[in-house]
Amino acid sequence: MTDTAEARRFYAALLASRAGSADPRIEQAFATVPRENFLGPGPWPVVAGQGTVMTPSADPAYIYRNALVALDADKGINNGEPLLHAMWMAKAAPRPGGTVCHIGAGTGYYTALLSLLVSPGGIVTALEIEPELAARAARNLVAYPGVKLVHGDAVTFDLPQSDLVYVNAGIAAPPPGWLAALAPGGRLVFPWRPTENVAFAVLVTRTDAGLACEAFMRAWFIPCAGAAEAGDAALLPTRETAAKIRSLWPKADREPDGSAVAVFEHVWFSSQALP
Repeated sequence: MTDTAEARRFYAALLASRAGSADPRIEQAFATVPRENFLGPGPWPVVAGQGTVMTPSADPAYIYRNALVALDADKGINNGEPLLHAMWMAKAAPRPGGTVCHIGAGTGYYTALLSLLVSPGGIVTALEIEPELAARAARNLVAYPGVKLVHGDAVTFDLPQSDLVYVNAGIAAPPPGWLAALAPGGRLVFPWRPTENVAFAVLVTRTDAGLACEAFMRAWFIPCAGAAEAGDAALLPTRETAAKIRSLWPKADREPDGSAVAVFEHVWFSSQALP
C-alpha cells in the first residue's frame, strides 16, 4: 500500500502547479481533503474514453491523479476533473469568511474543498438535485464546518446573497436569480453550453458598472436540469463569438444592442467591456 497522505500531497502540489495558482491555500485544501471519502468503497471506476477502467484495488493512491471517477455511469455523472476545479478555484478566488453557493455538489468533494477555502467563518450552501447523491453528500460533509446541504433544484431555489456562485452543471444562460444573488464584487463561475459547439467556463463578476464576464477556458459538464436548453433564444453564439464576451446584462436592466453575442429570454451577453 502506498502512503495515502504522501500521494495526496503530491497530487495537490501537481494540481496547484499546473493550475498556476498563486494561493497556497488551494494546494493545502487538495492535500487535506481525502478524495476517497467521497467516492464510496473501492475499487473505483475511472473514466477512460467512452467507458471506465477499474482501479486494481481499493488503494486510494490510484485516485490521486487528474482523472474522472464515475459516480453514476448510466447518467454520465462523475466526481469531476481535479485540475479543472483547481483552475476554477484559482480564478474564482474564494476567500476566508466568504459565502459560497455550490450548484451541482455531487457527493460533496469540491464542496469540502470550497469550505476550507472560505474558512474560517465562511458558509457554503451546496445544492444537489439527484436524491442519492444529495444523501451521500450530506453524510460526507458532516465533518466540514459551515456547510449546508440542500436537496433541491438550484434553478428555482432562492439562493442566499453570495460572494461566489460555483456551478457544476452546464447551462445555456444563467437564471436571473443567480445573478441577483451576487454580492458586490461577487463572482459566478459556470460551464456555458448554449449550443453543442460551444463549451466554455465563464467567470462573471459584479462591479459598480455591471456584470463583467470572461470565457477563460474550455469546459464541459452534464446539463443542468431546468437551465440547459437555450429555448427561444434570439441569438446564439458561435465558438468564435462566444470567446469574445466581456459583459452580461439582464434584459430588465438593458436591452440588447449591436454588441450582443448571445441573447436569451432574460439575459444577454455583450462583446463590449464595461467602462
